[in-house]
Amino acid sequence: MRMSRASPSATLESVLTIAGSDSSGGAGIQADLRTFAALQVHGCSAITAVTAQNTQGVRSVLALPPSLVAEQIDAVLDDIRVATIKIGMLANAAIVVAVAKELAKTAVPVVLDPVMVAKGGSALLEEDAVAALKAQLLPRATLVTPNLPEAERLVGFPVRTVAEQEQAAKALCAAGAGACLVKGGHAYGDPVDVLCDGKETLHYKATRMRTRNTHGTGCTLASAIAARMARGRTLVQAVQDAHTYVQEAIRQAPDIGRGNGPIHQMHLWYRAG
Repeated sequence: MRMSRASPSATLESVLTIAGSDSSGGAGIQADLRTFAALQVHGCSAITAVTAQNTQGVRSVLALPPSLVAEQIDAVLDDIRVATIKIGMLANAAIVVAVAKELAKTAVPVVLDPVMVAKGGSALLEEDAVAALKAQLLPRATLVTPNLPEAERLVGFPVRTVAEQEQAAKALCAAGAGACLVKGGHAYGDPVDVLCDGKETLHYKATRMRTRNTHGTGCTLASAIAARMARGRTLVQAVQDAHTYVQEAIRQAPDIGRGNGPIHQMHLWYRAG
């Protein structure tokens, strides 16, 4: 039987995620790829580390060789036209350096989520890697998306109020980032995310939901921003779109596991009930 070749109906943009693997499927590479699929972009991946974890915490972490991380990135960029790159867990300084060297070869916009600690408290970035990240990846980032504890480690002063979020965002822009979104999920009361692009400061407010199922929120937000940028949205538009998408993913989070369960990245494609 002779098979006919189908013609593509539309252009599908590609996004590369550079991050760690989460065996529970709630965060990391798994969350990134689900987010890309939900927002209709093709997801490519370069895995930096393998974690053994579930909704109750991280049991162990194995970082991949930096050379293998670099080869994954090079293989993708050598063949596929990537519209944006999202960076998550990098594990150690050697991987930070390897990733920075690969990014020096391309001008693709980068969304950097400086993953440092898991929701359960386990360290996901070695201490000496923080300085390397600030020196080598922050100036390469189109957008950096720290939560409050991550922002504090990056700027060296307390970040607990909205005013301090604004101060931290401006400091990270001054340190080289194209823009900074300081997430307020760790604050008391209703969370406020603060975006600074070096010119203006915007606030994205939400009502805090009573739920334990928030695993993968940061990964999902950064991936959603990268996906929306890949599809032609401006940075400000992409952040707004991603913020709305994540709030609904939290609201529709399924009850999986006995700890901090994952949010629902695929909620756009599921019917209620």
